[in-house]
Amino acid sequence: MQLSAHLTRRLPFLRWPRPTAALLRSESMAGLTVGLMVIPQGVAYAQLAGMPLITGIYASLLPALAAVLFSASARLSVGPVALTSLLISAGLAPLATPGTAEWVDLAVWLALMSGLLQAALGLARFGWLLNLVNSPVLMAFTQAAAVLIITSQLPALLGFQRSWGQMLHAPAIHAGAAAFGLGSLALLWLARRWRPAFPSILVVVLAAAAISGALGFEASGGKVIGLLPQGLPSLYIPAWPGAEALGQLVLPTLVVTLISFLETASSAKVDNQKKGERWDQDQDLIGQGLAKIVSGLSGSFATSSSFSRSALNLYAGAQTGWATIFSVAVVLLALLFFTPWLRHVPQAVLAAIVLVAVVGLLKPREFLRVWRISRVEGVIALLTFMITIAAAPALYWGVLAGVLMALSHFLYQHLHPRIIEAGLHPDGTLRDRHLWQLPPLAPHTLALRMDAALDFASAGAFERRVTEYLTEHPDTRQVCLLAQPINHIDVTGAEAFARVWAQMQQRGVALLVSGLKLPADTVLRAAGLLTPDALLHLYRSDAELLAALDAHRVTTDNNQNDSVQR
Repeated sequence: MQLSAHLTRRLPFLRWPRPTAALLRSESMAGLTVGLMVIPQGVAYAQLAGMPLITGIYASLLPALAAVLFSASARLSVGPVALTSLLISAGLAPLATPGTAEWVDLAVWLALMSGLLQAALGLARFGWLLNLVNSPVLMAFTQAAAVLIITSQLPALLGFQRSWGQMLHAPAIHAGAAAFGLGSLALLWLARRWRPAFPSILVVVLAAAAISGALGFEASGGKVIGLLPQGLPSLYIPAWPGAEALGQLVLPTLVVTLISFLETASSAKVDNQKKGERWDQDQDLIGQGLAKIVSGLSGSFATSSSFSRSALNLYAGAQTGWATIFSVAVVLLALLFFTPWLRHVPQAVLAAIVLVAVVGLLKPREFLRVWRISRVEGVIALLTFMITIAAAPALYWGVLAGVLMALSHFLYQHLHPRIIEAGLHPDGTLRDRHLWQLPPLAPHTLALRMDAALDFASAGAFERRVTEYLTEHPDTRQVCLLAQPINHIDVTGAEAFARVWAQMQQRGVALLVSGLKLPADTVLRAAGLLTPDALLHLYRSDAELLAALDAHRVTTDNNQNDSVQR
């Protein structure tokens, strides 16, 4: 029986191919690779989020299953990620102490609120809201967050036994922790370069656990993961935090929702391009939202798509969501039988895992690339970076400031549209006649081209330009409006057009309009501004208008010659 398109869109797993032995072999290897990576990463990211370490593994189980079943991009690896974990920690820092029951409850509420918001946006088909954050702002915020993550992990990596400030006056370093941290960092970095598909994280973690247990690292004062509970997560209902606390979670919720889905977008676009398919961003919003809700109800924190694990999934040969099913099975087995093996893992090793994952986000040359393309956007990116660093731990001010600056720049550009006086270039094109020092299209003629929509933002500039020209050039006989670039006219634009047209009629100035597109034409006709008039002439294209001007010029010249002969 053939399923309806709407049903398969809402339940994407119905489109998965029927498993065959060959497919399952391929998917199992990819799932095993990602599953072995996500277990130690989950523990490391739970520590970054200030959560009990076991919740990092919980976030890799049922949330990943919910995401793969209901997301359109089935090959993405969903679970705990560094950036979302940092945002959780930063958002909750003013409200509770990391690791406490209150902190866990607030983290769960943050996951539930963010998940509900994402699912609602997906159901309402509001995926276009992604466009509110442009690439330079996201790049700068991500790099600032990476700097903060690295800074937060360096004390554990280097074995600092005191805070940064205290270390400057009285250094105290645990040599064993520093050795574990730096050694793990070097091994993971080398393995990532030479064998990216090798489960190097798990191997390093198990080796570190064995060495730590044999040497009595914990007994000598070293910090280790400790005993993790075995078994599946149970349903977690968080305590009601009060309206005031929930109100304080609104901004962190918005930022986690936005940044989390932008992370998903970066992976999903690559995945769908490789498959040659259109990205269904609304369905992915629903899937990601459900994953966060399931994570919260598991007593864990907000999840997202991991770019590194998703890339590894593709590299390992994953073709469908079945790979994630195998990955979830690996995590399930680890929860049931193997968590005691992680007891002796030094926390310095967890810091190394986070650093290896995050260091790839640092790309200083991106600032120079953006600066070369657009200096204004380069400044916006730099300010976003600096504000994010300065506002830590309230990281949301960085992204909000970046979005506000980008939208202000966007609005400024629309309030100051490019309006040129056109002239005929020797190559036959119409260009800015002042820039190219070209003569007017015809005597006593203004030829304008506005490279923007005629709407509430640009209407004032359009009206001002025409009015000032007519005032300065009272001998003007005709105005040519090259309207092809105008894709849209709103009510404000139509009213400005009406005032300009009335002014021209009073002066006896003809209006020649060329290339008017259907959406703009429909609005002007509905406003009664294109009714037949002796001074109004409409042309389908700029070429027709130029031909009419040439014909008028020839007629004028012939009439002048006849007058001279008489």
